Amino acid sequence: MSYDVQGIEKKWQEMWQNNPPAKTKPTGSGKKYYVLDMFPYPSGSGLHVGHWRGYVLSDVYARIKWLEGYNVLHPMGWDAFGLPAENDAIKKGIHPKIGTASNIANFKKQLQAIAAIYDWDKEVNTTDAHYYKWTQWIFLQMYNAGLAYESNMPINWCTSCLTGLANEEVVNGACDRCGTQVEQRNIRQWVLRITDYAEKLLTGLDKLDWPEKVKLMQQHWIGKSEGANIIFKTKTFDGAELDLPVFTTCAETLCGVTFLAIAPDHDVIRRIVPEDRRTEVDGFCGRVKQRITDKQEALKEKEGVFSGAYATNPVTNVQVPIYVTDYVLKNYGTGIVMGVPAHDQRDFDFAAHYGLPVVQVIDAPEVVRGNDGKLTAAYTGDGVLINSGQFDGLSAFENGNKAIVDFLLSKGLAESKVHYKLRDWVFSRQRYWGEPIPLVHCKTCGVVPVPENQLPVELPDVESYQPTGTGESPLAAIDWWVNTPCPQCSGPAKRETNTMPQWAGSCWYFLRYPNPHLADKPWTPQDMNYWLPVDLYVGGIEHAILHLLYARFYVKVLYDLGHVPFDEPFTHLFNQGMVLKYSEKSGLVEKMSKSKGNVVNPDDMVEQYGSDVLRLYMLFMGPPELDCEWQDNGLEGVRRFLNRLFDYLSNAMTSESEDEKVTRRLHRFLKEFQARIGNFKPNTAISAFMEWLNEAHAGSMKLNKDSIEKIIASLSVMAPHMASELAQALLGKQLQDCAWPMYDSALAVENELTLAIQVNGKLRGDLIAQRGTVQGDVQAEAEGLIAKWLEGKEVVKVIFVKDRLINFVIK
Repeated sequence: MSYDVQGIEKKWQEMWQNNPPAKTKPTGSGKKYYVLDMFPYPSGSGLHVGHWRGYVLSDVYARIKWLEGYNVLHPMGWDAFGLPAENDAIKKGIHPKIGTASNIANFKKQLQAIAAIYDWDKEVNTTDAHYYKWTQWIFLQMYNAGLAYESNMPINWCTSCLTGLANEEVVNGACDRCGTQVEQRNIRQWVLRITDYAEKLLTGLDKLDWPEKVKLMQQHWIGKSEGANIIFKTKTFDGAELDLPVFTTCAETLCGVTFLAIAPDHDVIRRIVPEDRRTEVDGFCGRVKQRITDKQEALKEKEGVFSGAYATNPVTNVQVPIYVTDYVLKNYGTGIVMGVPAHDQRDFDFAAHYGLPVVQVIDAPEVVRGNDGKLTAAYTGDGVLINSGQFDGLSAFENGNKAIVDFLLSKGLAESKVHYKLRDWVFSRQRYWGEPIPLVHCKTCGVVPVPENQLPVELPDVESYQPTGTGESPLAAIDWWVNTPCPQCSGPAKRETNTMPQWAGSCWYFLRYPNPHLADKPWTPQDMNYWLPVDLYVGGIEHAILHLLYARFYVKVLYDLGHVPFDEPFTHLFNQGMVLKYSEKSGLVEKMSKSKGNVVNPDDMVEQYGSDVLRLYMLFMGPPELDCEWQDNGLEGVRRFLNRLFDYLSNAMTSESEDEKVTRRLHRFLKEFQARIGNFKPNTAISAFMEWLNEAHAGSMKLNKDSIEKIIASLSVMAPHMASELAQALLGKQLQDCAWPMYDSALAVENELTLAIQVNGKLRGDLIAQRGTVQGDVQAEAEGLIAKWLEGKEVVKVIFVKDRLINFVIK
């Protein structure tokens, strides 16, 4: 048989397209397995080989479960609303609907070349009104439960994308879409109370089979801190007393507080700054407003200005100055932070810059001082309290913290408190290409939800959709769409014109896949009970916070409202690494990007080498969880392996009984291959395949029909076209007629082993023996092999360790 790559792959893809072999069976049809890819955003640039890495990996496990007889749900769809599609359409001068449809058609063609067992009858598209009807329905469930609220609030504003951004969409002070530095603007927004679920989102991580790195990223983003609000007393500029609550987890350092730092947009500033300081303070706050974001930690230089006011330290009664600074966030804690220069490096640097005192209150042998006896850097470790009055001598962390908090609690100057870094989710966007928010504004009734029987509120088809930059969506200018009767009083009202963020559709798509054509509800209880949660979710680490956090929030809300019977959507998560490539523009090995000129188009690779070769190479490149570098010459090696395997199997069939050694070697291979795949090490599983082929080829091993089928079934999860051709030609079968191979544990045990021969504990030789051999069967042969070491010696003892060694003790 000759292996015509293009002819064979075209033949099987046409056959599978006309008659899909792995179509999902109805709900309840036996044991299920739901394997899910993070569905793609169909950009104009199409797929590159990096995308293949995750899609091929998920298909391996979908195919294994399919061959094991599971009812497999392996769907695919399109996350197609949002800024990237709209910006791409603006650049091309077309409507986002047209650009999105074109991109989806190209992506689908590219994905079909992978030959993954996607059930295309389950396809979803977030821009389809039949889909986003239910995206709007979910929003209404949140609104009716009090989890969505309207707010005029300072938000991150991208001056390039001309829209507000959630905190999670800002990276180092810049828009994560276009890289433009964001600024703060007060804009009317719809916001979701994700903070109400902070604790549930945190504790829910404990029961998930997820990479620890992802769990830590989510834990850090949620940012739980257990501490206390400490009351510092101050006076307003007109002499009235005022309490300043300061959240801290480090009450043990209170006696070392030498200043307070307050956020520049804090409401209390206008009450405490005296008249002679207002011009300077207002000028500083105005400058900071242009650059402040929730990523302020990235700012290297911490700046501040003295407010002109002082506060009383509740433990020492010392007056400390209040500084307005650029590193304190109004919406974290209380927006006021205590400055402890001796025990916080940021405070140490700030105090050095502004000439503020440094009072050490924790002492330990590790504390580093200069020749003048002063601290050269902040000490952040444990130790004993000093310069702390009645608390001197206490262990800082062990009991000093509690003792100081208890002291202040007894005086009514403290309150135990838990804070989270997580902020409520800014949910509205001032753009066109997104789901309309199903609310109506009525002067008589206020905000009124659109009745469920009037959903979907469809996005109007308009020619002019470009963003306005005014803080309003382009939808606000479409009078015929905006003006509508109030659903409650039938009086004149206006539709909400902000749209939902891209994340809205991707937060629940996995719930729709089991029954995507359902018309009267988003899903059925039967589908949820059977298919969910997802058994295996495969996607990139870049979604560790945004998508995964939001999706978990959605599911927890739906669970609490009684709409789904589970509170975590993804049981097992696997993050594949990126495929990197050398960029001539930068001279570096980097993530593939059109702008860097280092994108490898999978279409070209498939045309030259075939889909199976590319699939196998994506799996063979290295551990799938790690980034790896693309090398064109790696494809040649994989192609040679597949060609050799095809040639060998085409001629390996025997009508006679199979030699026991051949059978044993095959079962050892199957055990090794499956163990490595089970541990998500497909690269080493392929190595095991190569090793088996080398031995089989060198020994001209002949295989019976059952063994041939086991090899073909193993191959099929990685190279389905070749496996299908071999199954048809050699076995007269289709892949769906085969089963995932079982190995015999007894046959998989290595029958021969190497026995060490020692003299007085030193290795002097070895021999090949059968596993389980007793001493009497090998001692004479061992003596012959090391005769020169025993010549003229008296053997006083022979020590035999079964299957390991024989040791001759001589004198």
